[in-house]
Amino acid sequence: MIKVTCAIIVNADGLVFVAQRSATMSLPLKWEFPGGKIEPGETAEACLIREIKEELHVDVEILKPLPANTHQYPNVSIQLIPFVCRIASGQIVLKEHLDFKWLPKDELLALDWAEADVPIVKHYIET
Repeated sequence: MIKVTCAIIVNADGLVFVAQRSATMSLPLKWEFPGGKIEPGETAEACLIREIKEELHVDVEILKPLPANTHQYPNVSIQLIPFVCRIASGQIVLKEHLDFKWLPKDELLALDWAEADVPIVKHYIET
C-alpha cells in the first residue's frame, strides 16, 4: 500500500483549493486535493509540506489532520492522509496540475474527483 498525503487548503474566506490533474498524469483531468507520496523515513506532515512546495510553490501551515481513506484502484492500493491547511507564504504556481479553483464547501462534490478523494471531500463537507 502506498501512503499519500493531501492538503485541503482553505483561505481566509473559507474557500477550498482544488487542483485538476494534467492530461499526462495518472487519473487524467480528475480533480484532487494536492499532495503526494510519503518517502521512507518521512512523516506525513513533512511530506505534505514538501509536496505542496514542489507542486504549488507555496508554504502551508497544517491546521489539523482528518481521517485517512484507503482506496483500491485497479493497479494500486493507496492510503490517502488528509490535512486541513492554510497558505503561510507564497503565490500559487502550478508545476504539475492543469488548473485550479477556489470553491465554497457546498460546490466541491460537483467536480469529477479522483475516487480516493471522494470520501475525504464528503467528510470535510460534513464536519
